[in-house]
Amino acid sequence: MKKILSIDQGTTSTRCILFDEIGNVLASAQKEFTQYFPHPGWVEHDPDEILEGVKETYNLVLNQLGLKGNDIFTLGITNQRETTILWDRNSGKAVYPAIVWQSRQSLSICDRLQNLGLKESIRSKTGLELDAYFSASKIAWILENIEGIRTKAESGELAFGTIDTWLLWNLTGGKVHATDYSNASRTLLFNIYDLCWDTELLNWFNIPSSILPEVKESSTYFGTTVSGFLDEGISINGIAGDQQAALFGQGCIHSTMAKNTYGTGCFMLMNTGGIPVNSNNGLITTIAWKIGGKVCYALEGSVFVAGSAIQWLRDGLGLISHVSETEGIASQVINSNGVYFVPAFVGLGAPHWNSEARGAFFGLTRGTNRAHIVRAALESIAYQTTDIFKVMQEDANMDISILFVDGGASSNNLLMQFQCDLLQVEVIRARYTETTALGAALLAGLSAGVWSSIQACSEVGKKGKSFIPENDRIITDVLYHGWKKAVEATINYKS
Repeated sequence: MKKILSIDQGTTSTRCILFDEIGNVLASAQKEFTQYFPHPGWVEHDPDEILEGVKETYNLVLNQLGLKGNDIFTLGITNQRETTILWDRNSGKAVYPAIVWQSRQSLSICDRLQNLGLKESIRSKTGLELDAYFSASKIAWILENIEGIRTKAESGELAFGTIDTWLLWNLTGGKVHATDYSNASRTLLFNIYDLCWDTELLNWFNIPSSILPEVKESSTYFGTTVSGFLDEGISINGIAGDQQAALFGQGCIHSTMAKNTYGTGCFMLMNTGGIPVNSNNGLITTIAWKIGGKVCYALEGSVFVAGSAIQWLRDGLGLISHVSETEGIASQVINSNGVYFVPAFVGLGAPHWNSEARGAFFGLTRGTNRAHIVRAALESIAYQTTDIFKVMQEDANMDISILFVDGGASSNNLLMQFQCDLLQVEVIRARYTETTALGAALLAGLSAGVWSSIQACSEVGKKGKSFIPENDRIITDVLYHGWKKAVEATINYKS
């Protein structure tokens, strides 16, 4: 069987996963990398550490099976979206650390454009909110704050890329500067209706067009690896942002199908086919992929803090030693005892879009214990997802009868059952929860001829455990009402 490698470069770790033609995982390796928080609300990564993580996990995967580079038929890339890198075209070195999608350091630039009355104009072109979450303000921040960088950018010496572009540049030895439609649509610089980099958007953010990558279909030939980074001669045939890759990996290829990925953040996407659906509730319209000349759109809601809240329990509070403990600890109590946790560490995403909100606990009493805190943190992930689910159905004017789920936290049965009870719909977990990687492999294999059609790709992934509502809607409505009060209090709090 042909072997397809997926590089899944996430927000907190890098994975390399090798698949066969029927979607089985042959080998995998994962490596966490450093999170930098130089100032409150800032989040940065070391671009070189990311590259080293890719090299290390790639070699680990090959060594597990005694393979060589020429045993890999094709390669796909999926990545944390919006995270921004600028680098020198000659040296190949980044001019500043990668500014992560979670980072709020460019918020003042968004405020400036909003004060100029450009918010709706930007949304009408990009389908996105004017928010520091996306790439454009991060690029502008580097150009405005790092000495000498604007001059280099305007003279054509610099290149911009989201993480996929950074990896592609290095994999091909600097020969290919490109991205795909899904990643381009997350920059606030790409017109998702005209399908091009937009001159007005570039002017508003004061960004020179010379730094931008070529935009290619998500399933197509991107280039070939050169020696010095990975092995030479591996064909790169697929790229997609992590959430769009997960949508594809879940087999959500038809309109109205929806999935939610539980990772560092939470991301719910509904396939809307060839029609972009505009939201009245703070969701965003994005490109899912472009394949065979056809663009597929999606409606998306983003939760900024999900799995990272559990990491905070471990690293910040020391309440757990490993994230896998949370299900057992939370199961020690029958509920959170009235405790609500709003994990607004970097503001609130959809449908609230409040950049100033910060995290808070509510309902603490002397009887609150460790298990209640852990359970409240888990439940906060489900509550935030429910916020998005409800407004997504309203925007699309249709009911979602099944929610497909994946991502690390979806392996937590307590969380998935609570999610199912809140939504009152069936929740189906993927057999292999890291469907972002599978999606990238499918996109690469489709272009390389491993699979004959999009439909054939959708049949590769197997479904796992199904969850059916157990609690009555009346009970869950009461719990959800308490959550909404906690969010309202968080937004209204002024430090």
